[in-house]
Amino acid sequence: MLTPTLAYLLSVILLCRIAFSQYSSDQCSWKGSGLTHEGHTRDVEQVYLRCSQGSLDWLYPTGAVIVNLRPNTLSPAAARLSVCIKPSRDSHGANIYLDRAGKLRLLLREQDQAQGKVTCFSIQEGSLFIEAIPHRDISKRITSFQYELVTERTGAGAGALTGMEPQALSAPCQPCSDAEVLLAVCTSDFVGRGTIQGVEQEAEQLSVTVAISRLYRQKTQVFVSGGVRVRRWTGRVRMPRQCGVRPGPGKGDGDFLFTGSVRFGEAWMGCAPRYKDFLRLYQEAEQSGTNPCHVDTD
Repeated sequence: MLTPTLAYLLSVILLCRIAFSQYSSDQCSWKGSGLTHEGHTRDVEQVYLRCSQGSLDWLYPTGAVIVNLRPNTLSPAAARLSVCIKPSRDSHGANIYLDRAGKLRLLLREQDQAQGKVTCFSIQEGSLFIEAIPHRDISKRITSFQYELVTERTGAGAGALTGMEPQALSAPCQPCSDAEVLLAVCTSDFVGRGTIQGVEQEAEQLSVTVAISRLYRQKTQVFVSGGVRVRRWTGRVRMPRQCGVRPGPGKGDGDFLFTGSVRFGEAWMGCAPRYKDFLRLYQEAEQSGTNPCHVDTD
């Protein structure tokens, strides 16, 4: 029988462990070990991640982990968010499901994760339920992936994208509307005027070499400068392989306005209208006072 003092100490330790667990999991990334579940192989741990991007590493998976991915601010736009996850190529030891109101839908099997493909789903489809696969041996296993929260294009759902274009949460290569073009200029990770110099087909996507004559913005170094005296930038941007793109002539009507996002360290093409078409849209929006932001088009 526990003495009152021992019982009190145990209750304090338990409260501290609960508080630490809640604090340590309410962040961008989570790293845990199934070894803490020793003797309790059916334990289910709740994890709360509240960032736009991060990672999860679960060593020696045992039992299950429920991962609740939420934006760090609440707004009506949060309902249109989608989650994209990219497993590590050496990720194994568990199956990944979507859990919505207690109903599970298989998202990634253990063997699927070794391909390292990006999988996207709507944030409204539920939380991630990661269930360990029982193993008799004690070899080291780790379930690991990166995640990012992305905004769906207006009027489009995440659908059943797997392994291809994490930036395009709609039909591949679908042209952007006028409103989407203007918004993309304000919100994209990179915006630049230029031409397509070359196209290479990879396993499941196209790698497009782009030459930029005017760089409006880039959050990461997608395009590299040709030098102080050369006002020209070059870089590679990925697209779905279904998109039929060809190198442009590089003059006049061959110019595009390239916009896009950077996902898991890779640049993906978003809206890319002809520059002359964008200029017309922009000038019309300027006259009507409906431009979401200012761009120096001189």
